Amino acid sequence: MKNYIAFIFIASLTVACSENKEEQTEIAPIEIAVTETPQLNLGTFETEAANYVDSEVLVTGIVDHVCKHSGKKLLLVNDEGDVHVVSETRFDDALIGEEIELKGIVREKRVDESSCLKMEENNIKSHKEGETNDEAYQQRMDMVKTYRDSMAVIGADHLSFYSLDYVSSTLKNETPE
Repeated sequence: MKNYIAFIFIASLTVACSENKEEQTEIAPIEIAVTETPQLNLGTFETEAANYVDSEVLVTGIVDHVCKHSGKKLLLVNDEGDVHVVSETRFDDALIGEEIELKGIVREKRVDESSCLKMEENNIKSHKEGETNDEAYQQRMDMVKTYRDSMAVIGADHLSFYSLDYVSSTLKNETPE
């Protein structure tokens, strides 16, 4: 009788296992696309940046300047061009003169007629309130005129200025931060 119960137990396991095998479906492997961060040349950054707005890119250059006021802006240059980089934290002044590869998110600032009008209004107001002298007032008014003239020359309703929001950087020939 014990042999008979053992036989039925083993048989039921075999049937259960074989039924599960028939019900199993094959799972397709998941493919994850790994995309490389595009490398942009500083010489063509202004013309290529429009294709990468709000995307990460890599650029390589020499740190020419770190903002003395906030320390949260730097100018990255090479013989062909430059780009302004903005960070939420201060950059180390020791970076000045160093060649770095920098990863950042491309940002676009648009200047159109509406923003020109706002700049003029703010400039007039601050000058009337004595916050700016005559020279600073005139420089800002000249800048607005230059924006308008530039839009007219290229036949566009806006100008685009591109910069990078800092993500990370690596000193050339060193490991990433």
